[in-house]
Amino acid sequence: MFRRKLTALDYHNPSSFDCTDDTQYRNCVVWLEDQKIRHYKIEDRGNLRNIPSSEWPKAYQKYLQDLNCPFGAQEKQESVDWLLGLAVRYEYGDNVDKYKNCEPMAASGNSDKAVDPLLNLDSNSPDFKAGVQALANILKIQRHDDYLVMLKAIRILIQERLSPEAIAKAGQTREGIPVALDKHILGFDTGDATLNEAAQILRLLHIEELRELQTRINEAIVAVQAIIANPKTDHRLGKVGR
Repeated sequence: MFRRKLTALDYHNPSSFDCTDDTQYRNCVVWLEDQKIRHYKIEDRGNLRNIPSSEWPKAYQKYLQDLNCPFGAQEKQESVDWLLGLAVRYEYGDNVDKYKNCEPMAASGNSDKAVDPLLNLDSNSPDFKAGVQALANILKIQRHDDYLVMLKAIRILIQERLSPEAIAKAGQTREGIPVALDKHILGFDTGDATLNEAAQILRLLHIEELRELQTRINEAIVAVQAIIANPKTDHRLGKVGR
């Protein structure tokens, strides 16, 4: 699963890399930092290079945090794949002239037809999980065990709040409609005409706030229903035990 990125980075024996092997896994992390990422100064890489140490997981966790990685040390495949992606970006940035003349790979057969990237989407791949988690962190969406559910929530949020149409609509200035206060019954009398008028205005503002709140509640219900409608989501798991 990591072979393509490891090959692009000229890693030794990319086809035989086994992330479940602690020695290979730790050596790969150190190699990425030493050769490609170089986030730490050389003298600060001692704890990370001390591969046999029982304290290595702590050093690795700190390293991931320093890089703002969305995954932790316990998520081995996801964190290593994220580091590989970061290393590939740095590799390209350091060698732009080397890669600028590379021709993009043409799709076999029907090269003139657009290929839908979602057709071959693997929801269990570290690339997919890393991308969804990064988006969720940016948009402050709560993490869910099912990454497809998270992706569905991200799509709903973007459509409802971040699409060009939603942004344009939010940026529009709404013109107020003149209101005749004398047509709205207050329901009580303060004994002062000015206070009565102020109370009428406050009541109308309160009604407007309630309408806005109801609109947001309706949007939340729609979002939850869209997520529950996902065939992969078992809403029964949301029941609270007694």
